Amino acid sequence: MKAFKIIGILFGLILLIGGGLYVTGYGAMLAGSAFVNYQQPRGVFDPEQTVAPPAYSDNAYWASLPSMVDPADLVPAGIPSEPQGERPVDTFFIHPTGFLTSGSWTSPMDPDSGTEENTQWMMANQASAYNGCCNIYAPRYREANIFVYFSTDLERRDAVLGFAYEDVKRSFEYYLEHYNEGRPFIIASHSQGTHHAIRLLKEVVDSSDLHQRMVAAYIIGGAIIPVSPRWFDAMTHIKPCKSAEDLHCVVHWDTMPDGANPMERPEPSLCTNPLSWKVDEEMAQASLNAGAVAPAGIYNVTFGQKEDSSNNQVFDKLSAPVKGQTWAQCKDGSLFAKDQKGTAFFAMGSDDMGTYHGLDYALFYMNIRNNAVLKSNLFIERTKQRNAD
Repeated sequence: MKAFKIIGILFGLILLIGGGLYVTGYGAMLAGSAFVNYQQPRGVFDPEQTVAPPAYSDNAYWASLPSMVDPADLVPAGIPSEPQGERPVDTFFIHPTGFLTSGSWTSPMDPDSGTEENTQWMMANQASAYNGCCNIYAPRYREANIFVYFSTDLERRDAVLGFAYEDVKRSFEYYLEHYNEGRPFIIASHSQGTHHAIRLLKEVVDSSDLHQRMVAAYIIGGAIIPVSPRWFDAMTHIKPCKSAEDLHCVVHWDTMPDGANPMERPEPSLCTNPLSWKVDEEMAQASLNAGAVAPAGIYNVTFGQKEDSSNNQVFDKLSAPVKGQTWAQCKDGSLFAKDQKGTAFFAMGSDDMGTYHGLDYALFYMNIRNNAVLKSNLFIERTKQRNAD
């Protein structure tokens, strides 16, 4: 429980410091502490000094594939499951930040590290939400170190995130060419993964015929980088989802505890209520919550100048969904949820720093799962109808 508490506080610090950086540009005011300066990676970011690019023809560079047994195959206790690889729809999942130590500005992709164990945690607790509808493809990539979100050097931050994005883009292109076989697909993500998904949707999907095959994009937990009206205006085809049945569109939210202030950003950000799937500020009652799923395993919080060591965890089961765990309400671009103090969810989403970033998936797990199934089925049905006409 202590480890989960630290994660919640860490996420909050990211939002506080990173938000100040993004909004004001005066990072030294917020991130110039001796702590950050000591803990962050040393030196400049040099793309020539990173590990070799992932070879996506090698299964070892995928965190999840339908042909592999991996934690994204897990389903909550009591929920029916079917084998991966036989679905008419895919999900391409871009995982969030798991690289917290200070050895380099991008992950060295050591398969025996705490960073890679964190990626497995994400497969179990986030990517698995889409195995009810879809074959899951999730690349490993040279993700940006968490300290880029604290950095006073905005040029370096953008360079490191841009470098990580190129891996994501290459993996998506490889997936399309070698795995997809023309099937419709969902793009899903969280946190840093959402930062890359924002760019992928604009540069690759919206600008090509791919938008016609995109069932929807669940780009969740963007936090300091808003999913803004300006971003949507720059695209031709992709717009926000306005209902549970909308297709070819985007859903997004950032979860905050009841009583906190809305997240501060430089621009408005899309807030989709995952209990009603509407973009409004009406409260959706807890009775609409189909089931929260408490995170399985422990997220490694080895942080800063420490060894990036694994805890040798095995992710082999998810707990049963807890129905009605929270209501949900969008206010000023943030999604508010019931205070989780005293529950199995509180430590992971500690509100000490005013955020439930770590609970963006957990509190609404079954609603995400069910909606992805609904949208996938509707896409298939509407495609068949259109072809028949």
